[in-house]
Amino acid sequence: MTLPKYLMKLMAGRILAALAVLVGILQILDLLDVTTEILDRKLGAAGVAYYAMLRLPRLIEQAAPLAALAGSLFTFAKLAGDSAVTAMRSTGISAYRVTMMSVPAVVVLVVVQLAIGMAIAPRTDATLSEWWQKSTPKDPAKVIDPLTFRVGDEIVVAVPRDPDGRSLEKVTIYRRDQTGRLVQKTDARAAVYENDRWRLIEPRFETLGTGSIAEGQARSMDWTENLKPGDIRTLAAGQTTVTPAEASRALAGGLSVRPRTYYDTQLQRSWAAPIASIVMLLLAAPVAMANFRGGGATLLVQCLAAGLLFMVFDGAFTALGENGAAPPILAAWAAPMMFAAFGLTMLIYQEG
Repeated sequence: MTLPKYLMKLMAGRILAALAVLVGILQILDLLDVTTEILDRKLGAAGVAYYAMLRLPRLIEQAAPLAALAGSLFTFAKLAGDSAVTAMRSTGISAYRVTMMSVPAVVVLVVVQLAIGMAIAPRTDATLSEWWQKSTPKDPAKVIDPLTFRVGDEIVVAVPRDPDGRSLEKVTIYRRDQTGRLVQKTDARAAVYENDRWRLIEPRFETLGTGSIAEGQARSMDWTENLKPGDIRTLAAGQTTVTPAEASRALAGGLSVRPRTYYDTQLQRSWAAPIASIVMLLLAAPVAMANFRGGGATLLVQCLAAGLLFMVFDGAFTALGENGAAPPILAAWAAPMMFAAFGLTMLIYQEG
């Protein structure tokens, strides 16, 4: 077996083991919260297994950066403990090359994260939301709270009428101009989704002029194509995860419930988040030069702390971007770039 294949196999095995452990822990914690409710809905063990399967992609996505950090630390610590890196350096193989030969295993994890975030998780989330709504016990006495959201320049308040999200009742639409000034209020008895667009039933209009209010009504009228039944189901379920496609649609005038900066940041994060695994590899790489007989464990702890600190900074920058306190591109990419540079600096220092 060649050295690159050996290093890649070693790295991949440890990352996979760390990922399995972390996902298992997250899965157990998640099931502790919902198992009782699933059983109360008479869904049985099959329901628990189905829920766990649909939640698995998101858990893998969440655990991937920590798995990359743990797997990289274990790999480089083994190489250092076996004096393998010392032997490789004696033959002219630098620590930079050792790190580069380990990168393909992490790149595979990055590709898996991208596939989950862009394609797999949005579908499993939608399936889970629909399944959960259908299995919710019907309670005629339960009061359904109205939903408030934006569609383009319109603010909408409505009550969902069915679990499919294809009809609304008690609809009120506030339309604004480009400056944010209210120009029209529309009240409708209901709204139904037909032929890929929404239709208002018995709408009444109040149009605000400079010094007057004009009123009107109709039996029905077309409303918007930018709102989908899945959006209504997601809002009714209280789901907080935003997919890249949903963020793009919100920025293009589709459904939104948060500021524009939130969706801008989420769109940037969909590409920046998987890069965290490569950053973790760079932060762990200096451990390959550790001397565990001469206090090398301290370097291991420092690299672990750097990885955890990266996650804290990444979360803080993301929060700043979502609230508009920092530009979205800076909020998404600042922490990965800063800590990648820090990891390379540590590696150069150790190699020097």
